[in-house]
Amino acid sequence: MRARLWLFDIDGTLVDTGGAGMRALQEATAECFGGEGPALDLAGSTDLGVLAGILAHFDLDHGAAEEDRFFAAYLRHLEQHLAQGGFPGRVLPGAAELLDELAKRGDVTVGLLTGNIAAGAGAKMRHYGLDRHFAFGAYGCDHADRNLLGPVALERAAVHAGCGFSPEETLVIGDTPKDIACAKAMGARCLAVATGKFSAEQLRAAGADRVVLGLDDPGILAEFA
Repeated sequence: MRARLWLFDIDGTLVDTGGAGMRALQEATAECFGGEGPALDLAGSTDLGVLAGILAHFDLDHGAAEEDRFFAAYLRHLEQHLAQGGFPGRVLPGAAELLDELAKRGDVTVGLLTGNIAAGAGAKMRHYGLDRHFAFGAYGCDHADRNLLGPVALERAAVHAGCGFSPEETLVIGDTPKDIACAKAMGARCLAVATGKFSAEQLRAAGADRVVLGLDDPGILAEFA
């Protein structure tokens, strides 16, 4: 079955910030909480989940004030690092071309399903020139649990497109086992791309419906569009 709704992860799938995102989180942690914080595993994590781990490390309560302060600092550092360079960031092979091709198809809707907070996702997409493709998404500020983001994405896709989408005609595109688990939790298919930290073998073992080495794989459109 072809996919009418394509939901893209960002980091490791569409772009590689070259460490700018990790550095921004580390600097925001030091600025807000006065210490290094725990080691961060960002592969498929949500920003709310990352913050929860940082607060637990410092034995601090998790509330709206802490979220606002931390994410304001994070965004300031992120935008600074993206603008000033110094990190080998790039759009990953085939990502821009695939999005351009999907944009030509009037029967396909494209959105984001990412662990980034909405403002962070916007900053990255603008910096790498991909923002024009994404009018909506489900983000890491909606839920700490990535598996709860699928229904949010479906609801926002329906509002954006003016029609509903079933999970069966939805394709989640990501680079981690957590992307695959998120797709399964919502009943969608998952196209896993081995451009992040996980190998094609690991992604197959995690249950992806299709694994490719990059978004420049010509079989993607043939199979799903």
